[in-house]
Amino acid sequence: MKKFAFIGAAAIATIMASCTQSTPTASLKTDIDTLSYAIGMSQTSGLKDYLVMRMGVDTAYIDDFIKGFAESVKTGEDPKKTAYYAGLQIGQQVSQGMLRNINQMIFGDDSTQSVNAKNLYAGFIAAVAGKTTIMDVDSASAYVQANMERVQKAAREAQYGQNKIDGEKFMEEIAKEDGVKELRDGIYYKVLTEGTGELISDTTNVQVRYEGKLIDDTVFDSNLENAEPTVFSPDKVIPGFKAALTTMPVGSKWIVYIPQDQAYGAQDMGNIKPFSTLIFTIELVGVANK
Repeated sequence: MKKFAFIGAAAIATIMASCTQSTPTASLKTDIDTLSYAIGMSQTSGLKDYLVMRMGVDTAYIDDFIKGFAESVKTGEDPKKTAYYAGLQIGQQVSQGMLRNINQMIFGDDSTQSVNAKNLYAGFIAAVAGKTTIMDVDSASAYVQANMERVQKAAREAQYGQNKIDGEKFMEEIAKEDGVKELRDGIYYKVLTEGTGELISDTTNVQVRYEGKLIDDTVFDSNLENAEPTVFSPDKVIPGFKAALTTMPVGSKWIVYIPQDQAYGAQDMGNIKPFSTLIFTIELVGVANK
């Protein structure tokens, strides 16, 4: 039997066992009685996890959950109460889910910063109520699209600005080393093996061996232990990597130093934090499928 979509998580029967004062007493006199009880119980598999993980419910207050549940199911066809309880549910989703996700998107793992929750709720309610004197939904969407990246970048500069400073100092020192040459756009490289093959275009599928490191020598990606080189085209990678691949002849092996603005910039890539300067050892093994 298909479970209802709004219940995704620990058996409510288990929860209710500790809350007998709020639990209705079942009367299993007929097959329909028993089937009804079984359906109610079977539809609650995983509810506790859903309440905790998705709705932010503290199970110490499960009596209050049951009270709210009981009042909600009594609304029947009353449209006023139906709307009210829908508001409660959506409000929980906005405060526990959407707000948290927006903060993560803008501020990453910096828990000390947050969007203005009061203003977020005010904008949400104004749109639902049709009060669009400040801006309408279309102009609000346009504003978000035009300004989100700027605000996000400023927030990440506040948190990770030191990465940019450290990267710039590192590149200044690298530029002074023997054998290091400037490619373009602040990208530097050092030839380890001089290839004699062709130059490839940015859409050519090539075979590449590589290792990527941060300026503290932390390796964040490598395929050197793979049996075969990785196949991809230069237009699928970051600008600095692309610039190297389309400049080095096939058969070459270079160390390439890529400033943050030719790498991932303000993006948080997990093990590559915003504004990180990257170092790649790249071997252009050959052209694939030729």
